[in-house]
Amino acid sequence: MSKKKILSLLLTGVMCVGLLAGCGGQDSGTDTTDDSTNTETTETGNKQIDTLRIAFVPSREPEEIITATEPLKQMLTDELAKLGYDVGEVDITVGTSYEAVGEALSAGTADVGLIPGGTYVLYDDGCDVLLTATRDGLSIDSDNAKDWNDNAPTEPTTEQVTSYRALMIAGPSEKGQELAAKVNAGEALTWEDVSSANWSVANSSSPAGYIYPSLWLQENFEKNITDLPHAVQSDSYGSAFARLASGQVDILCTYADARRDYEDEWTGEYGMTNSIWDDTAVVGVTPAIYNDTISVSKTSPIMDDDFKAALSEAFINIGNTEEGKEVIAIYSHNGYLPAQSSDYDSERAAQEMIQSLNSAG
Repeated sequence: MSKKKILSLLLTGVMCVGLLAGCGGQDSGTDTTDDSTNTETTETGNKQIDTLRIAFVPSREPEEIITATEPLKQMLTDELAKLGYDVGEVDITVGTSYEAVGEALSAGTADVGLIPGGTYVLYDDGCDVLLTATRDGLSIDSDNAKDWNDNAPTEPTTEQVTSYRALMIAGPSEKGQELAAKVNAGEALTWEDVSSANWSVANSSSPAGYIYPSLWLQENFEKNITDLPHAVQSDSYGSAFARLASGQVDILCTYADARRDYEDEWTGEYGMTNSIWDDTAVVGVTPAIYNDTISVSKTSPIMDDDFKAALSEAFINIGNTEEGKEVIAIYSHNGYLPAQSSDYDSERAAQEMIQSLNSAG
């Protein structure tokens, strides 16, 4: 959907709300308002949505996501009520994998999914992208790994950006420190260097945890993740950092500001003495990745154009409040902007390359 069309739909949704409210004021005289339940169907003309099902990908611990996003239920209910929709229940779940959320959107068992661009393009036959997330820019945005180490720690900036980088981060293990020292000395890593290390990767639809690191391997060594002899898949970035801290893996693939998100856990839950900035180093940097999406199911019975417009406006409004920013910060989101399918054409190219490489392998 084009940005012009989305903006047009938003305006249409607002106009419809006004028209419905006006019609409600011209009642024939029968008052169906129920004071005991505070419903005003006749006066507002709001449409009823029994349940709005929202699925999150497990990029953080599922319990952490569920707890952090609990306030989103009431925020969405309130915003959508202003836009002409009374929602009975907002059901928030965390998928067992990125693919599980994509499949739920395709099947219509989830109405809305907060998913990365990579997941969206894999399942765009079954879902439409509504919005892209904005996030705080970072104090470092270089394609040179040594720059990230020389200027650590990474800090947020006030600039809002619609893309981010993936990093290959070496840990405190002997092999991890060996690779970090080589990078910091200005030396290029070899295939022997990276293939001899133990890697933690995410599932195959994760941009930062799999797709773009695989492209980095292809660009630098004409290899991909499936060629790594010692790679394990972690179910979340939290478990990946725990493995990095314990020395079970030497390198993990993650998003650029992940160390900021796990800084407290590093010296707390993971039991490390030094800070995460002292114990880790960047050994690889990918090109920029377009931000996460809010996508909706094409097969959901509630997802017509009017409701898509209202839902888009509701999420944008929530992202513009301090309370809303606190909730969506669980995904490092700071707000939302209208998106269109073509924004993710680079992701499609990346997916095609990954599939081609995997087939060739």
